Amino acid sequence: MFHSFFPRPRLFFTSAAVWTLVCIIVWYSVGPQIGAAIGLPPLAEGQQPPVGLAFFFTPDNLWFYLYFTIFVVLFGAVWQVIAKDHPWTNWSIWGSAFIIFIAYFSVQISVAVNNWRGPFFDLFQKALNGDGTVTAGQLYELQLRFLEIGMVGVTLSVFTAFFTNHYVFRWRNAMNDFYMSKWDKLRHIEGASQRVQEDTMRFANILEGLGVALINSVMTLVVFLPILFRMSENVSELPIIGAVPHALFWLAILWSAFGTILLMVAGIRLPGLQFRNQRVEAAFRKELVYGEDDGDRAQPVTVRELFSNVRRNYFRMYWHYTYFNVARYTYGQLDAIFLTFILIPTIVAGKITMGLWQQIATAFGQVTDSFQYLVSYWSTIIELLSIHKRLAAFEAAIDGDPLPEIDQRYLEREAAEGEIAADRPY
Repeated sequence: MFHSFFPRPRLFFTSAAVWTLVCIIVWYSVGPQIGAAIGLPPLAEGQQPPVGLAFFFTPDNLWFYLYFTIFVVLFGAVWQVIAKDHPWTNWSIWGSAFIIFIAYFSVQISVAVNNWRGPFFDLFQKALNGDGTVTAGQLYELQLRFLEIGMVGVTLSVFTAFFTNHYVFRWRNAMNDFYMSKWDKLRHIEGASQRVQEDTMRFANILEGLGVALINSVMTLVVFLPILFRMSENVSELPIIGAVPHALFWLAILWSAFGTILLMVAGIRLPGLQFRNQRVEAAFRKELVYGEDDGDRAQPVTVRELFSNVRRNYFRMYWHYTYFNVARYTYGQLDAIFLTFILIPTIVAGKITMGLWQQIATAFGQVTDSFQYLVSYWSTIIELLSIHKRLAAFEAAIDGDPLPEIDQRYLEREAAEGEIAADRPY
């Protein structure tokens, strides 16, 4: 699943994680000083970032683009030498790095929008007072700045969709080529054709989507946690609890951790059920395919039994998804009012403006959404785990390892049915 596309996956991903940690340490320790030395200093203390398109071209952002490029080129060049014979390094190394940069830039768009919310909604609130000090031109000007940010976001979204589609297909291409080169070892596995044709595509597509979302979540936390920590100074009191320093920061972490643990516990059995669902569907489909060419196959009794297995597994899944959805939707509903509830004392005391409220809501939402990665993508993760279980049988057959227990039982049953068929009189 991985070594067909990535060179020496264990070493590659381990080195990538270590190198990323080095990059982060250097950036937050001496990065600003190096940027200032080459004429790209960070914003001065208390200086507000520009609103609109200009935000993406501030000296500190330009310095980060250069910094990211340097470290990626160093890492990629080393791996290009190590894996010079691997056929997919251009996509697996450089394509992955580019997707990481796209994820970072999408976070920057969110930051740019949050920077815009403060002045716009403060001006909006002031205009509602009706004292005549706010002109229509001022509001139109800020709307134009928002349009600039929006057009950057649209361009990025279109290009990201185009590039990731090609990236996913290359990954599927690599798995397909690898598995077909081992077809003699794989053809006896239940549903082998489906696993090569469909599961490889779904695996690459889902894993790429989850990977980008995870990178996006991590980068969002890196960017928005300091913002939320700073904005927490404006919230001096919480309902029931009272005064807590940097309350929003700690509440975002605790509330997200609670939701993540809740859904993990509620959905613990779903991956196995999803995998069994793939098996019974494949067995039913396989019998129907055989019945197209052989009149003795797909007989009513056999098909009825196979479909009853499908029905039984779906009904079991529906039951387990019921209490999972109770937990998921209840938490989602509480999440929608959680921030407003904890900010009521601060709002009543008049300690924040409408613009600051919008910025706090955005920062809090970004942080909690990032911490709730498992909450948001648990259903997709369940599907990925079931596909991984199916492809794991391929890996076992290629490496000569014992097949997963569920596949061994299937082969034993197939062998027994074959012996019965051989004993039938003709």
